[in-house]
Amino acid sequence: MFYYIEGNAAEIEPNLVVLDCGGVGYALNATTNTISYVKKGERTKLYVSEIVKEDAFDLYGFYSKAEKRFFEMLTSVSGIGPKAALSILSANTPDGLALAVSSGNEKALTVAPGIGKKIAQRVILELKDKIGKESASLDDSFTPVATVQTDNSAVNDAVAALTILGYGSNEIAQVLKTTDITGMTTEQIIKAVLRSIVK
Repeated sequence: MFYYIEGNAAEIEPNLVVLDCGGVGYALNATTNTISYVKKGERTKLYVSEIVKEDAFDLYGFYSKAEKRFFEMLTSVSGIGPKAALSILSANTPDGLALAVSSGNEKALTVAPGIGKKIAQRVILELKDKIGKESASLDDSFTPVATVQTDNSAVNDAVAALTILGYGSNEIAQVLKTTDITGMTTEQIIKAVLRSIVK
């Protein structure tokens, strides 16, 4: 199993990056967001997700772990294949997709080519459930955040979205303790936490 592939970007095509590693070219299907970070001839590291079928073995490359994580979650949704997942992630950054799922924003998903309202609704429904399960499976260090979100569904959804993006529970908890989130929507809370984390 590949975790990441690092090499020189030998070729860049629409939705495809070829990384040369010691004379071997690995063809990685990629989103437009990932491709925007890649420059031909430069050394590049992409995180890899593999899709194995009876007649194919395809590699998908992502500039960030968050994008890879969302790709794998999207392809686990009924009716969403790799091409549809790439389409959704090409139209949304991982942060934007987390916001869309947490706030139930179907329009953010339907802007992706080939994604209709029914599929968007299914993605939101199934990913919200998966995000909730992932949050619930976290260790005891998540307790401070859980306490903050007890009777605030907006905070609950924001924390779940931030967690799936890869931010640590202690990191999120510290920001929430020092941020006035009274009356904020899920989207506003996520943005406020991200602003503090990236300072």
